[in-house]
Amino acid sequence: MSVSGVTVAVVVVTYNSEHLLPELLGALGPGLGRLSWHLTVADNASADGTVAALRRLAPDATVVEMGRNAGYAAGINAAVAAAPPHAAVLVLNPDVRLKPGCVETLLAALATSGTGIAVPHIVDGAGALIPTLRREPTILRALGDAVLGARRAGRYAILGEVVTDDRRYARETVIDWAEGSTMLINRECWQQCGPWDESFFLYSEETDFALRSRDAGFATRFVPAARAVHLEGDSRHSPKLWALLTLNRVRLFRRRHGLMRTAAYWFVLLGREVSRALLGRETSRAAVRDLLRPAKIREVPGPATVHSVG
Repeated sequence: MSVSGVTVAVVVVTYNSEHLLPELLGALGPGLGRLSWHLTVADNASADGTVAALRRLAPDATVVEMGRNAGYAAGINAAVAAAPPHAAVLVLNPDVRLKPGCVETLLAALATSGTGIAVPHIVDGAGALIPTLRREPTILRALGDAVLGARRAGRYAILGEVVTDDRRYARETVIDWAEGSTMLINRECWQQCGPWDESFFLYSEETDFALRSRDAGFATRFVPAARAVHLEGDSRHSPKLWALLTLNRVRLFRRRHGLMRTAAYWFVLLGREVSRALLGRETSRAAVRDLLRPAKIREVPGPATVHSVG
């Protein structure tokens, strides 16, 4: 896929993101380099000055006002639907800062046969590697995480969902899925596998999309030469967000597996959260409370469930 003539739809979902916009927007030009691109932002009813700041700082952008906190997947879908014609979709969190040439490098990787999604090497604000690569969720991997912890279990493909071996981040590779703050998706993959599933509201929507894309023959390719910085959110510190993240893992597993296997997966996740709750972790206490409420697992999350996206 050559650079010339390619238009990228840059799609961002915002929620009270005014303070993030200047640096986000400032990094887009260098990050997209020679590519033709257009920015479309879906705003989930921000209560700050996000929309006004967008219109001031990016007057050529398309702004979709959702009118409510509709969730991350719904925002992505609305932004893609409103975007001008494009050859690829760049899904971008508002707290991501693209490094120069990042998207051009990702676009070149999309030309690799069978690739539908390309993701970059991502570091945090201090420059430390963020382990963004993931293996498909399994009962054994959930057990490995519960017993060994994600960092140790992730060194072994059979035991860990999170890829934690730093050597794996030094070379280009195909992975089951990747953390969704920065994803370049080619048009064919989006047309065949989109839109994103809005019932997840927040968390697991990128997992679902990447696994469905893989099922349809589109690989997720990690491209270490493409670089970005992710300032990251607060799911690990917010009880509501951690509980939602945990519940959505069960919901996703249930959609891909039978009832008996899902029950085993739920039991392992419950055991992990109970063990951490006993150590005083408030996030895990919230997860345990919700895991023990079947209606919580069945319900479609919405604004009444969680109030933070973006």
